[in-house]
Amino acid sequence: MSDGAVTLGTHDRIVTRNRILSMSDLIAFESRTTAIVPVVRHRGQQAAATTDQIAQEWPVAIVCNGISHAVMMCTPADLEAFALGFALTEGLVARRSDVVELEIEWHERSAEIQMTLVQQAFTDLKVKRRSLAGRSGCGVCGIESIEMLDLEAEPIEPGTFLANLDPEAVARAAAALPDRQVLQKQTGGVHAAAWCNAAGDIVHVCEDVGRHNALDKLIGKIAFARESTQDGFVFLSSRASYELIRKAARVNVPMIATISAPTSLAINIAKQAGIRLVAFCRGDGFVEYASA
Repeated sequence: MSDGAVTLGTHDRIVTRNRILSMSDLIAFESRTTAIVPVVRHRGQQAAATTDQIAQEWPVAIVCNGISHAVMMCTPADLEAFALGFALTEGLVARRSDVVELEIEWHERSAEIQMTLVQQAFTDLKVKRRSLAGRSGCGVCGIESIEMLDLEAEPIEPGTFLANLDPEAVARAAAALPDRQVLQKQTGGVHAAAWCNAAGDIVHVCEDVGRHNALDKLIGKIAFARESTQDGFVFLSSRASYELIRKAARVNVPMIATISAPTSLAINIAKQAGIRLVAFCRGDGFVEYASA
């Protein structure tokens, strides 16, 4: 199996491949979202040996035109969507058409995503990498100065979505999301990012051990489907931290709703970008922190 791609397809002209290298890698590939582990369950004075289903967390390397860009810890599912969404929300590419091929190489407990960019996008990325390397002792492996943080969000493109938003949309999405969180039901240990329409109906859901990974998967799924990120809102089963709002701003999402609290920087970036930010979305109530 060392040179065979087990799956090959095109997602609207982006060629995608999954490559498995060995039988042990195949076993890992087929059980990559959850694992069964032995546990001892305690209740009162009683203890019983049993098993528990837990969420998988793997290192996933993102490589752009042969150059390593990042290693993320995530749930190894929907990795095509994750790679495309990460490229868009992190500003590695400006549009989905900048990505022409995605190949995922599966190992026993890790994965590598080989992403092929069009030449201009790759040239722009190399310029960005050189700029980062000149300001940091370890290049792009980490952020070593405050100045390197991208905390200035450009205003998103104006749209009409919020004017058409149903007043009950947030409550409807909040009520529907738990039933759509398959991995959360199995493991109790993952976040969800949902894409909702103006009525509050959930169109897509992605789950991951990392809330930012779940959002990247969601944005990638929207991009693969050629849907507009201006025609819906994101509902997150987490707090609203700054990187989530910054990612949403890069792809022109008009509204973010979260179950838990926002941070001060998340509120500031939402105001800069013109994103409506609502949090503590539970039952039929929420708190609005930023208005578009």
